[in-house]
Amino acid sequence: MVKQIDKNALAWRGNAPVSTRFDDVYYSEENGLEETGFVFLKGIEAPDCWMGKNNFVIAETGFGTGLNFLATYRDWIKSGATGQLIFISAEKYPLSAEALVEAHKKFPELASYSQELCAAWPPAVEGLHQRLFANGKIQLLLLFGDANETFQDIHATVDAWYLDGFAPSKNPEMWTDKLFDHIARLSKQGTCFATFTAAGFVRRALQARGFHVEKVPGYGRKRERLIGALGAAACKTARQKDPIPSWAAIAQSSLEQVLLAQA
Repeated sequence: MVKQIDKNALAWRGNAPVSTRFDDVYYSEENGLEETGFVFLKGIEAPDCWMGKNNFVIAETGFGTGLNFLATYRDWIKSGATGQLIFISAEKYPLSAEALVEAHKKFPELASYSQELCAAWPPAVEGLHQRLFANGKIQLLLLFGDANETFQDIHATVDAWYLDGFAPSKNPEMWTDKLFDHIARLSKQGTCFATFTAAGFVRRALQARGFHVEKVPGYGRKRERLIGALGAAACKTARQKDPIPSWAAIAQSSLEQVLLAQA
C-alpha cells in the first residue's frame, strides 16, 4: 500500500531556512553553500576522493533542502569525474518542490542543478525514489521515511557519509544506535564521513563501531565538527582505485517498483 508521508514546512530566520517541525536551520545564515563545501565536501576530501573510481557512493542522513546534493552534483561535473555518482539520502519529512525552489534562490550558481532537481522531485510517498541526472552519471536515490527503517533495505558499499540530520538536540531520532549500526554495516575500510556536529555521543558511537574520529574547526560560529574514516586515520584510504564497482544492489520491493515507474 502506498503511504503518504508528512511534509516539512519552511520558515525563514534572516537568510536561513528553518524547519518549523524541528525549529532548526537547514543551512547557515552566513552562507549555506560555503558551509556545505567546507563541512561536507572538504570533510570527505572531494573531489580527490572520487577521482579515478568507476562508482562512488555517498550516503546522507537528512536530504533537507538538497543543498548538499546540488553542491556535490556541481563539483562532480566540474571535477571531470568519468565514473558514476550514486547519492543515497534519507528524508522523513520532505519539503515540497515549491519550498525547494525558495530555499535554492539564495544560490544562483546552482540554478541549473536546482531546476533539474525540482522538476524531478517525487511525490511525498514513503519508499525509494530513483532519479537520474547528467545522462545517468548522477544517480539520486531518495529514501522517504524514517532513516532507521529505510536504510535497512539498502545493500550497498558506501564510500562517504554526510551525517546531516539537524542538531542531535533538536532531532534525536536521526542519531540513534540503530542508525549508527546501519552506517557501520554499509561501510568498508576507509569509508569516510563528515558532519557538522561535534557532539560527544556521536563521536563515541562512531568510535565504538570502528571509525577513527577527529575534531576539526567548524564553520562560522560553530567551533568544532567531526570527520573520520572506518579503521583509518584519514579519508585518504578511500581514494584507492577499486576495479570492482562499489555499488552493490538495492533491495527490491513492490512499492519500489511502483515508485520507479513514476520516474
